[in-house]
Amino acid sequence: MKHYPLTKRIVIKVGTSVLAPQGKIDSRLVSNIVKEIVDLDRKNVKSVLVSSGAIVSGMSLLGYKNRPSDIKLLQAYASLGQVVLMNVYAHRFKRHRKLCAQVLLTWDDFNDRVRYLNARHTIERLLNLGIVPIINENDAVSTEEIKFGDNDTLSALVSDLIRAELLLILSDVEGLFCGKEVVKTVENIDDQIMKLIKKRISPLTAGGMGSKLKAAKIATQAGIRVIIANGRTPKVISKAVKGKSIGTLFLPKREIERAKRRWIAFGKKIKGKLYVDEGAKEAILYRGKSLLSCGIVKVEGEFSKKDAVEVLDSQGKVLGCGLVEYNSTELMQAKGKHLDREVIHRDNFVKRGVNW
Repeated sequence: MKHYPLTKRIVIKVGTSVLAPQGKIDSRLVSNIVKEIVDLDRKNVKSVLVSSGAIVSGMSLLGYKNRPSDIKLLQAYASLGQVVLMNVYAHRFKRHRKLCAQVLLTWDDFNDRVRYLNARHTIERLLNLGIVPIINENDAVSTEEIKFGDNDTLSALVSDLIRAELLLILSDVEGLFCGKEVVKTVENIDDQIMKLIKKRISPLTAGGMGSKLKAAKIATQAGIRVIIANGRTPKVISKAVKGKSIGTLFLPKREIERAKRRWIAFGKKIKGKLYVDEGAKEAILYRGKSLLSCGIVKVEGEFSKKDAVEVLDSQGKVLGCGLVEYNSTELMQAKGKHLDREVIHRDNFVKRGVNW
């Protein structure tokens, strides 16, 4: 494994399967994580912790064991459990005379550029004050329209948001497996890598290896290296920071898209779909042109101006995504006709493939 210089900024994601494997927060594990974060801080390594566990903490307090599908119940459990979860972290950090702060986010905080920048400024200010930000999805108010679905995706977006050098995803497995062997290094998350995913069903958790690979793809596209490792490995955080061989390492991309294009590709939630003809496909993919209304053959979904939409060819293959200059009603009415301005300007379009 290549040895990287000492990391100065790391995002650590710990999932429910690691934090509460039996449906209750493992206090000893939390103590170990907190101690490692404090030790790193003394070496001037800043850590941001993305922690699941609010829902399971609420369930545990009420005596429930199985995660419900009803979103209203999940919101109630999260509201109750977030207090429990933060009290556990705050108590452990207090032992080391260290403060932590709660930051709750939804997709809207990434979808809106102003809120996106505000979130960055808040986290940066906390880090500058020597306070450890503990981030979770705001499950108490999240609906299906604004949910990430898992904290893996959230951790990748936060890593890009604060320009971390390393994203460490702590799991209940050693890493990505190929057969019985752990894959040590992944240079490109392609179809062959995606085929290695084995689905597991848990009554307590929402994510899986698929969501972790999605997170790794987002982060590596932003030039951030990613490690998926077993959260119960002794000194797992310090080992990852020092570049020691643990888990599966996903190498960062050498060519990094501009921050705005990364935001469009990963930070904006897709609100609709535009199907285009062959002429429009060639223009936006191979000639660097903007998407015009006359090339659109079908519009799906309800979206507003400046929302992100997928662009697909007539066979349904995704070509990329971009920010629209018209809402869905306007485009449905103007389909195949010429409008005054581009539907998606070329600077606001991100191709699928290398860049997405």
